[in-house]
Amino acid sequence: MAVEDDIVNELAHLRRYARALLGDTRRADDLVQDTLERSLRYVTQFRAGTNLRRWLMTIMHNVFVNDLEKYSRQMLHSLAQGRHASAAYGVHGNQIPYLEVRDLDWALQRLPQEQREVILMVGLEDMSYSEVALTLGIPVGTVMSRLSRGRERLRALTSRTRPESRLGATST
Repeated sequence: MAVEDDIVNELAHLRRYARALLGDTRRADDLVQDTLERSLRYVTQFRAGTNLRRWLMTIMHNVFVNDLEKYSRQMLHSLAQGRHASAAYGVHGNQIPYLEVRDLDWALQRLPQEQREVILMVGLEDMSYSEVALTLGIPVGTVMSRLSRGRERLRALTSRTRPESRLGATST
């Protein structure tokens, strides 16, 4: 049962990645559950001595891609309903960190899925480029390209959410 126990120890990483990837707690929990079901069903295929987290992330990626069409319709509906609409009240000092996280989440959800996955695996899960490449089944150069383009797009999107970027440059 050692592998099963190790899988349980990876739950926090799986949940964090799924929630950041999907931006929706319920769907993220469903993705984690589907990943766990599949990993336990195929636990005999895991090779001892290899990277369990990478194996689980690969399973999660495959489940995510298989369900992408269904989830993308739900996401479009959710975005159309204004799930990330701005608050209608002023910003108080203790709201700043919350608003920054909300703005980052808003920007992440607007990235293409391929860029969002790579950014989250490298930035949130602290995976190396080669681990991401193996997990997603793509060349390391593609990981680097998606990461670069994704970071560039994130910078552009988050600069639009900052008050100073909305006010425009003013000279004093």
